[in-house]
Amino acid sequence: MARAILLAAFILALVSSRAIASDDAPPQGRSIVDIRMPPPGIVQQMTLSDGSRVYGRIESVSADEIVFRTLTGILMTVPRSSLMDLQEMRGRVVKGEFLPADSHDTRLFFAPTARSLKAGQGYLGTYEVFFPFVQVGVTDRLSLGGGTPLIFVGDFHPLWITPKFQIISRERTQAAVGVIHITGTGGHDAGIAYGVTTLGGVDQAGSVGVGYAYSGHDRAAIIMVGGEARASRHVKWMTENWISRGGNGFVSGGVRFLGDRLSADLGLIVPLTDETVVVPMVSFAW
Repeated sequence: MARAILLAAFILALVSSRAIASDDAPPQGRSIVDIRMPPPGIVQQMTLSDGSRVYGRIESVSADEIVFRTLTGILMTVPRSSLMDLQEMRGRVVKGEFLPADSHDTRLFFAPTARSLKAGQGYLGTYEVFFPFVQVGVTDRLSLGGGTPLIFVGDFHPLWITPKFQIISRERTQAAVGVIHITGTGGHDAGIAYGVTTLGGVDQAGSVGVGYAYSGHDRAAIIMVGGEARASRHVKWMTENWISRGGNGFVSGGVRFLGDRLSADLGLIVPLTDETVVVPMVSFAW
């Protein structure tokens, strides 16, 4: 049953991602027919038939061409036949440069933030190459996901399931609850039930989470404190830190490299132990 759920989530995420790509990018060689003026304050990304991209917004539309004003104020007259893609972008303009929003801002390195995927959005990723994961927005507030290692030991087949529900959604304040449940370990199921709050904007924000870890009859409270700060168009600094009963946990810090759809996280993890150990962390998400 658990494997079936994961497979269904994986297929749904893949289909959703392809559907989004299909909606955002018309096939090569076909121009856009339905072109509409954007609402005030919206930045558009225009892609031409030669693959070049320009940020700005449409000024006017005629039967044969459009007039597009770039972020620097340049007016471009573009034949409709040369226009291959036109989409509204999430982000903001800083000193004349458009900074796209982090498309993976619903999580830090490991822990979820209180931000939510929109319905139909999804991502696929992997930790340290061998630990793939998936998350899909079922509604604008509810998302489902999971993951499983690519390499198993003995008869164990671990699998984790990650439902999350957003209960508060404001411009600078979000709150969510969820569960990270692990099964297939050969013993007791385990996991963390949590609540998390994210405060701040799209470029600088902090997240605080309180979790209730369980495994068999064992229980423990966990506190997570994380933060993120946009450094440039393609770079975001991040930190994520956990502490539980007895002082166990870890501190971590690193960077997220941002692309249009793909992001890469590189970080260092320091477990809170008597001996100083530094563990590298690498993950990718699309």
